[in-house]
Amino acid sequence: MVEFTPGNLRQRLEGLNLYLVGMMGSGKSTAGRHLAEALGYRFIDADSTLEQAAGRSIAEIFASDGEPGFRDLEAAVLNQIASWHSLVVATGGGVVTRPQNWGQLRQGVVIWLDAPNELLLQRLAADPTSRPLMASPKPAERLEALLAERRPLYAQADLHLQQDGRAPELVAQQLLEALPSILKERTQPPKGPFHVCDEAGEIGSSIN
Repeated sequence: MVEFTPGNLRQRLEGLNLYLVGMMGSGKSTAGRHLAEALGYRFIDADSTLEQAAGRSIAEIFASDGEPGFRDLEAAVLNQIASWHSLVVATGGGVVTRPQNWGQLRQGVVIWLDAPNELLLQRLAADPTSRPLMASPKPAERLEALLAERRPLYAQADLHLQQDGRAPELVAQQLLEALPSILKERTQPPKGPFHVCDEAGEIGSSIN
């Protein structure tokens, strides 16, 4: 049996990008940085990359273009990121809501960082970052509404990690230990429909 090390895991990944999905506050950026460092990968925060490309904050984009405009920019940034390799990518919480984005995510390994509502609310309350979709006098109800929409989409990930509030570096270690078994499973075709977007912008399905 080959002993597990981040080095031989990187060889087995063969440059595949690792996409961390999950709700805002789930620790994608903090755990993602530790995971990238362990693998010798580059870390990218997709939201920060989007803000740099747009020259505006996410709050400003939502204010001027609404959520549809933001999602268009998010899809364009994801498309660019997917052309690179050997990345750990912390995606925005709603990236999974656009079916065509899954065509990019499925080129790599999709990891769902799941966390209890109470932990998410605690982290969001302590984070000064503006969260347009959480701008509500009842944040707990708003969070539950978003999760009701997104949980079935997050569940399409290759790997689901339920968190318990442990430190980001320990979450990264859990991911390192779980990834080898996921790579074995990825020798099989992806589960469920594979959505694509044609040149006219129409969404369809492909078995290729």
